[in-house]
Amino acid sequence: MSRYTVRRTVAGRPAGHTPTAVLADDHTGGWRPTTWLGAPAPGGLALPQAAPSMSWMYSPRGVFVDDSHLVVADSGNHRVLVWHGVPSVDEQPADVVLGQADGYTEGRAAAGRGPERGMNLPTGVAIVDGRLIVADAWHHRILIWNSVPQRDDVAPDVVLGQSDAASVEPNASGECSAATFYWPFGFAVLGGRFWVADTGNRRVLGFDGGIPDPGQPADIVLGQPSPHSREENRGEAPGPASFRWPHAITGTDEVMLVADAGDHRVLGWSPHPASDRAANSVLGQQDFCSSEEWPYGPHSGDRLRFPYAVDLDGDTLAVADTANNRVLLWDGIPAEPLGGRPADHVLAQPGFTSNGENRWALVGHDTLCWPYGLSLHGGVMAIADSGNNRVMVWRRS
Repeated sequence: MSRYTVRRTVAGRPAGHTPTAVLADDHTGGWRPTTWLGAPAPGGLALPQAAPSMSWMYSPRGVFVDDSHLVVADSGNHRVLVWHGVPSVDEQPADVVLGQADGYTEGRAAAGRGPERGMNLPTGVAIVDGRLIVADAWHHRILIWNSVPQRDDVAPDVVLGQSDAASVEPNASGECSAATFYWPFGFAVLGGRFWVADTGNRRVLGFDGGIPDPGQPADIVLGQPSPHSREENRGEAPGPASFRWPHAITGTDEVMLVADAGDHRVLGWSPHPASDRAANSVLGQQDFCSSEEWPYGPHSGDRLRFPYAVDLDGDTLAVADTANNRVLLWDGIPAEPLGGRPADHVLAQPGFTSNGENRWALVGHDTLCWPYGLSLHGGVMAIADSGNNRVMVWRRS
């Protein structure tokens, strides 16, 4: 990703300035933006800065929030930023940077120092049982810190998907197998299993017993007929047992949801799959065999266009409808197996029929441009607003 080929987006208001028009609560379900993390957008452009800092980002694609931390995959700067505590001030600098020697350098593999501490387009991030987990997507591996680092430039304790911390080739320089990755963009721990969205291999891997040991093969290969297969949609038309670009995973002990961004849908399994089997629900398409890209279908809250993120917390389901520049919210998991019911709320657009980048206007606290990641926790939602080079924290009133 070149710093000089970033999408240019109309912008305007700096951080700390309340936008003149915010969306009504009947559209948003009471969600309001509160904190702007990243550089302001003066002069009508939301561009990355010439050099990074602990406050500024470049095309962040992943985010995680809980009571004690906010973690951002600052993907374009090939690093992860960690805040101890949820930030409450616009442009608040991060406390810790990982993947770079300091907060002011950028570049793949720690700017040439090597992949032992460096990253290449990190995406999915989360803290699970006190362990920080990062999907280092373009290094084709998962990185794990046994505790959340308190200082910069700490090497991971565990590397999954490669033979050692210096290796970074797709599928560990060999054939696709149940123990290798190709662009792993997302992951989740659900029902005692560790699930990985192995995007480049067009499948989801499930490891029994939680986070696996290095080199341990997956117990479940979902979306492909064998551990060595990796064709889009199994080399066929889309169906209930295939993926094009599985990107994010969420759920409960009873339900698993996978954002299949390339097929413009979210697939659901209930109960969790214990082997390769078809999904029994779909959001974003009328049936399991459709993969139409909205807005070419009906303009409504039940169509998706490259949904890259999905999260579920309590009675709220959120989907980052990335190419429609919005987040859709459901009050509970839709029970309908096909098509699902339309979303109950929409963030960043005036209604379900609109999809403009920043609403074709100025960058404001409540606008979005290609939201790539999101995280829900209680009444807090963090959105990786990739096209605006920032993370926005929203809260439900």
